[in-house]
Amino acid sequence: MNRTELTERLHREGVPDALYEIPGVHPVSLQLDAYYVLRPEGDAWPVLLRQRGTDEVIARFGTEAEACDYLYDTLTDVPPPVPGGPERVDRLLADADEIQRRAEEDFEQAPGTGTDEPPGA
Repeated sequence: MNRTELTERLHREGVPDALYEIPGVHPVSLQLDAYYVLRPEGDAWPVLLRQRGTDEVIARFGTEAEACDYLYDTLTDVPPPVPGGPERVDRLLADADEIQRRAEEDFEQAPGTGTDEPPGA
């Protein structure tokens, strides 16, 4: 796979454009705090992570195909959903007021947080 094919495959997979930059082939569409960069560098093909303007080489390859395969795998490796995840989130959201009330009660009952007791006592 080459850089052009990589870009086409990532687009088909629905990988957001802002997550990667391939100079000369795919400019980054939006400057996020962190995104991947694949660029030729002499005889090497480094894959970098650009975070807040600082580049860190996370892998270096001898061929374009190896670098493209690595970046494709990195950007499309999505962990499986947590079992019961959506239902758990729905339960938490439904109980948000009760959770907040309990947290406030716990805070008020904690030593050193009440109005009658000075901090550190």
